[in-house]
Amino acid sequence: MHLKVILDHEGGKFYRMDEKTKAKMGRYKDVKRNEAIRDSIERRMEIEEGIRSGIDKKRALKASEDMKRLRTKSSGKWSGAEEIRKWREAR
Repeated sequence: MHLKVILDHEGGKFYRMDEKTKAKMGRYKDVKRNEAIRDSIERRMEIEEGIRSGIDKKRALKASEDMKRLRTKSSGKWSGAEEIRKWREAR
């Protein structure tokens, strides 16, 4: 969605969208433009907060320990590629 924000003299905001998006929105009369924009911004902020919040070191260390433990359990005889091939041929 391509939006252009325009401010009026009283500080109100108006959003202009490209014709393609406007046509799509026109097909769904029950969808409110401002609500859709607000929801989109909120979802984006949740993504950004997740990316920028940093790593939970306690969880990362536990995940690392789990991976090491799982890796050492393997006998070394099992091959993922062979397993995939076996199941593909069985179809």
